[in-house]
Amino acid sequence: MNEEILLVADSVSNEKDLPKETIFEAIEFALASAVKKRYKEEVNILVDINQTTGDYESFRYKDVVDFENYEDSEVHILVDSDFAEENELKVGDIFKEQVENADFGRIAAQAAKQVIVQKVRDAERLEIIKRFRPSLGQLVSGSVKKVTREFIIVDLGDGAEASLPRKDLIQGEIYRVGDRIKGILEESIRENRGPQLVLSRSSKEMVSELFKLEVPEIAEEVIEIRAVAREAGARTKIAVKTNDARIDPVGACVGMRGSRVQAVSNELGNERIDIVVWEDDQAKLLVNTLSPAEILSIVMDDENQSMEVMVKDENLALAIGKNGQNIRLTSELLGWQIQIKGESSNEDNPEASKLIEYLGVDRNLAAKLIESGFETVQKISESKVEDFSEIEGFDEDIISTIIERAEESLMEIALLELDEDDSDSISSKEARKIESKDGFTEEEIKILSENEIITIENLADLATDELTEVLSIDDDKAAKLIMTAREEWFED
Repeated sequence: MNEEILLVADSVSNEKDLPKETIFEAIEFALASAVKKRYKEEVNILVDINQTTGDYESFRYKDVVDFENYEDSEVHILVDSDFAEENELKVGDIFKEQVENADFGRIAAQAAKQVIVQKVRDAERLEIIKRFRPSLGQLVSGSVKKVTREFIIVDLGDGAEASLPRKDLIQGEIYRVGDRIKGILEESIRENRGPQLVLSRSSKEMVSELFKLEVPEIAEEVIEIRAVAREAGARTKIAVKTNDARIDPVGACVGMRGSRVQAVSNELGNERIDIVVWEDDQAKLLVNTLSPAEILSIVMDDENQSMEVMVKDENLALAIGKNGQNIRLTSELLGWQIQIKGESSNEDNPEASKLIEYLGVDRNLAAKLIESGFETVQKISESKVEDFSEIEGFDEDIISTIIERAEESLMEIALLELDEDDSDSISSKEARKIESKDGFTEEEIKILSENEIITIENLADLATDELTEVLSIDDDKAAKLIMTAREEWFED
């Protein structure tokens, strides 16, 4: 029996090129599983094999725990129990009790064999992952071995396989058995199948690694890839920086007649690739990334890492991109939230419009004033020159002129607002239509409407004889109706 265990360990180790320790662990697990089957309840079983002689012993063990962690007497011993005190046990100790061994020869053809096979497979996968661990996050290539609805199985060579989930493919890609394929190597742990190697073609690292292959300057670290933003299959933005002032980073990545960037694009299914120069200054990087769209102003909020960007109206669609793609990628590249608008957007802002009209400033200055908290003419008129010191681009002469114009405009604004209030009041009276509660029948209201007498204001403007002619009523009733209508003229 002992010799049989040693023979199994030797043969499997040689066949699978695995350490003997791994095989012994698998056999111990299988023997422990066989012993457990003798018990109806859940128990903890440990098997210890002497790797020199092949002898083995089986133990049932229990953990010593406190009251809070105590669950089952079959697997736990309470530290406060008499048994624990008699055996001088403390929390964390393991009490082992030797039990009868399982017959290895009898179970070898049954459950043990399956357990050993599964353990060996898991061990093989672990060895493969250990071998490929230095390549994790890097570009690898292989051939398509199998295609399923959810995965593509890729043969990496030397007995190693990796799965490529379809969600990590570039949209529209189709692969058949035997096709060569490249991808970024990742590691994933799956409970049912053990450790697995996983590939991805949709990750940002895919673009970076392809440029390393095509651009020697990147591989040699003369040019550095600082940031990548990608929507796989559609568009990628990549920011590069040179460590040698003599080398143009964008030109090096593009290559002669675009040969280098085109090679990367072809591998990615003709994905569009924008290459920009990296800048440590976020505002400058934004300008580079949105080019050729012309930026008029940038308002930055460092605390919330957000920017408000204004561009020329004719460049707005270009800056935003199809379905907002360009601005999304720009935001991802910078790591900032970006709001973008055209120069005419201030026209829809009543505060900005008033500042432009009364102070004679342009839209950019109006935007800066509002952003700095000076959103009304009155607030500006009540401010001092030093209050504007933190606004970039404003000198004392400009500030003084703006304050003077604000003071001069206050009376004009007040008069206009008063006129608007009066107009609104009159308009509201004119808007009320004649109703039955005003002393008319439905038929009379219809006749009045046919004669273009629709509102109370229309009625109040009539003379007595005009109303009697339209409705054929006596003078007293007509006069009373008209005077009642005119009462609304004098209401507050």
